[in-house]
Amino acid sequence: MVTKFSEEHLAVKEAARNFAQQELLPGVIERDKHMLFATDQIKAMGEMGFLGMMVNEKYGGGGMDTLSYVLAMEEISKIDNSCSVCMSVNNSLVCWGLETYGNEEQKLKYLPLLTSGEWIGAFCLSEPEAGSDATSQRTTAIDNGDHYIINGTKNWITNGGSSSLHIVIAQTDPDKGHKGINAFLVETSWAGVEIGAKEDKLGIRGSDTHTIMYNDVKVPKENRIGEDGFGFKFAMKVLSGGRIGIAAQALGIAAGAYELSVKYALEREAFGKPIAKHQAIAFKLADMATEIQAARLLVYNSARLKDLNRNYDMASSMAKLFAAETAMKQTVEAVQIHGGYGYVKEYHVERLMRDAKITQIYEGTSEIQRMVISRSVLTGKLYEEF
Repeated sequence: MVTKFSEEHLAVKEAARNFAQQELLPGVIERDKHMLFATDQIKAMGEMGFLGMMVNEKYGGGGMDTLSYVLAMEEISKIDNSCSVCMSVNNSLVCWGLETYGNEEQKLKYLPLLTSGEWIGAFCLSEPEAGSDATSQRTTAIDNGDHYIINGTKNWITNGGSSSLHIVIAQTDPDKGHKGINAFLVETSWAGVEIGAKEDKLGIRGSDTHTIMYNDVKVPKENRIGEDGFGFKFAMKVLSGGRIGIAAQALGIAAGAYELSVKYALEREAFGKPIAKHQAIAFKLADMATEIQAARLLVYNSARLKDLNRNYDMASSMAKLFAAETAMKQTVEAVQIHGGYGYVKEYHVERLMRDAKITQIYEGTSEIQRMVISRSVLTGKLYEEF
């Protein structure tokens, strides 16, 4: 597979790189240290068109393809992953899910607000007892005629405190199991929506991660996405595409750490020459470059399949798995290359190492991705979508 970039692709990549360097890099260490949500920077991302890249222009989006989105995610993620995860959730989970499966009235009402950055969206699936097992939803949505009443708790919600719209996955009919699950558009200003304390995290510390409580929240029937019982299928489809965004984030983390390592290795001298000239460091850089390029090809291929409207479920799982493992491995190596300097915040690589860990966990752990891939292996369907 050879990925060919158009002039538009290259322009998007350059714009994202310039934005990350000029707008996100200043202050990124302080935002991480003090767990500050990048309100002004996220607003600027909306103005630049980074929050609704794949949405049709009729709804205020950029009308771009998935590859453009991946290229922008990679560049943003080299610098600030608290911003890139906000971008990923808004693009992949909220806007794409709403545009693909919502009705025209829902799209016209909410997408222009989300693509502009006037509103930020959140995807509310995980619960205290339902993480990887998304079928075990305890949040309930009781049918009450022309509306539903939602009660329950959602955990680890990205954009939880800054969002104006939630897509909430809830159980309507427990007797039907996963076929009784629905997805709802819930405005956070509605009575009964309660935002819990911000989580104090290892990485992506500027990201707005909260527990959300729904206490007798009245949701109009017209805010259900799709037919009754479509919610679980909706969540799985949305997460499959979302994995491409997180794979691109992981790729950006690894690539950012690599770029900093090359720069440092050429500047730092030991035993009379730059440490890049020592084989021990040169070989590390060679391995980093090779593995990052392999991850990049997997990520780009998953985006290509999605743009071709082909099945990309396994491709996105492979990309997410390998890119996340690569991010973790290469950021550790980046800290090692930097030596003692790598252990302090000023040189950025320790933050990237902390950020890398979450890519192995959210939107489907590495173990879940291996389950998805192994099913294809064992059923002989490994290469069908390639």
